[in-house]
Amino acid sequence: MSNSQQNQYIPDYLVAPGEVLDEYLQAYPMTQAQLAMRTGLAKKTINEIIKGKSPITTDTAQKLERVLERPAHFWNNLERQYQEDKSRLAEQERLETELDWLQWVPVAKMIKLGWIEKFKDKKDQLGAVLNFFGVASREQWVDVWEWTNSQSAYRQTKRFETRAEAVSAWLRRGEIEARKMPCAPFDKEQFQQALEKIRSLTTQTPDVFQPKLIELCALAGVAVVFVPELPKTGISGATRWLGDKAVIQLSLRYKKNDYLWFTFFHEAGHIIKHGRKEIFIEGNGLDGDKEEEADKFARDWLIPPANLRAFQRKWDGRSLDPVVDFAREIGIAPGIVVGRLQHDKLLPVTHGHKLKITLRWKNAEV
Repeated sequence: MSNSQQNQYIPDYLVAPGEVLDEYLQAYPMTQAQLAMRTGLAKKTINEIIKGKSPITTDTAQKLERVLERPAHFWNNLERQYQEDKSRLAEQERLETELDWLQWVPVAKMIKLGWIEKFKDKKDQLGAVLNFFGVASREQWVDVWEWTNSQSAYRQTKRFETRAEAVSAWLRRGEIEARKMPCAPFDKEQFQQALEKIRSLTTQTPDVFQPKLIELCALAGVAVVFVPELPKTGISGATRWLGDKAVIQLSLRYKKNDYLWFTFFHEAGHIIKHGRKEIFIEGNGLDGDKEEEADKFARDWLIPPANLRAFQRKWDGRSLDPVVDFAREIGIAPGIVVGRLQHDKLLPVTHGHKLKITLRWKNAEV
């Protein structure tokens, strides 16, 4: 809301056009019957306008202009303002009944991240939340969320409580950012070629790889958005389609480079291998054919199976120097190799963590 809107006086009462019309009749003076005779309107119509039971139509406004010497737009504006005020006050009453919903929406974090504005008045805050979600009411949010849920394939952590409002807010922020992102129409072949170049970016720091990753994917019709995790979401990534562009949304939930890159290539696998109707939401804990296909896609793109088998044949199972050499040989970050070996139980989880890079994101430090 702009400063001019905040400073604008908005009355909390209604002035019905009929009240104004009645004042004019008293000032003339003129009876309702006389006004009816002069305008050709029924006396009942005049009475219902004055009592607020009937609106002033454009035709009626034209007739009042001739009789009461006030232009038609005066009466039309009175009616328009009255209907707007009536609707606004009804909306305020409805918002009052939905204020308890705010306790489930991560409002404080959304404000800190700059997604929504902070308001002292709870109804105004609820209005900001509804505007963010792009819905008219909580009921419509439920409808949108249930549709989203029905289209989604989840891979979300079950280790702690999650909230639909938080997941919905995180997805919505990604949607807002992705819609603004210029992208070419999706081209599967070009995207696969981009993945070859992106793989080499795993050795770079975020300030280098993030803009290049976004650029390469956008040229292939894929919008990549980095959206900080919200409390009670447990999401590392998501994939969906917006029109003719694919969207990969990353939460930066885990700060290590091996997890981020595996998540990215996992989401890329959904784009390459699966249809456009489903929404894939990733954390951990979901099994399924499509999830396994996306996992395999990520594993094989990051570390080709033949290369991994050749490495394993000559590796002692503990030394880290050969891991670094192997990573350099295949052109990826050593931490990714460590993560893969740990996942496959070929390296103890207590070994190799120093080779994983902790990623720091400016927009995730809020």
